Amino acid sequence: MEDWKQAFQGWNLSWSSLFSNQQGEWWLVAQLLLIVGHLAPAWPAPDSLGVHWPAVMTLSGLIILAGGLGLAVQGFRALGPSLSPLPEPKQGAALVTTGVYAQCRHPLYRAVLVCSLGVTLAWGSLLHMALFVALVAVLTGKAHREERQLLQCCPNYAHYMTTTAAIVAHVPGLDWRAPRSG
Repeated sequence: MEDWKQAFQGWNLSWSSLFSNQQGEWWLVAQLLLIVGHLAPAWPAPDSLGVHWPAVMTLSGLIILAGGLGLAVQGFRALGPSLSPLPEPKQGAALVTTGVYAQCRHPLYRAVLVCSLGVTLAWGSLLHMALFVALVAVLTGKAHREERQLLQCCPNYAHYMTTTAAIVAHVPGLDWRAPRSG
């Protein structure tokens, strides 16, 4: 229980840092706005376009959404006290490279994208497809900023970047592995 209390401490969120974007707060705000946007109803509704959205697509989307939530739980648990919503690593946080972090460097971002894809498929909505694409852009940018900071504070991060997928393995734009030196 103590680990969970530590996970939600040390984020150093403040109004002044939000306005100055000291720790990449604008990436977090963009991410949260796009996630909340997924609560909107389908637009345009497939029926309004004369399209019958198959129930199997809705069910598949809900299953994918549930899988994404499961991935998020794994990511939260693996990070423990190192958890931060900001791209700036917490002071003194340990670099986690095991568990779900052995599969990709940003499993929480992957989880958000899987959830977004699930909602998009469940609704059959162009709005939600646009939100998904925007989330890809925002989370990719946020991950790049985070990695610049991790390279400065974690000596092993450069090697980790060569061996582990970024967000989704083998998907262009979501997997940028640093070339091995040597």
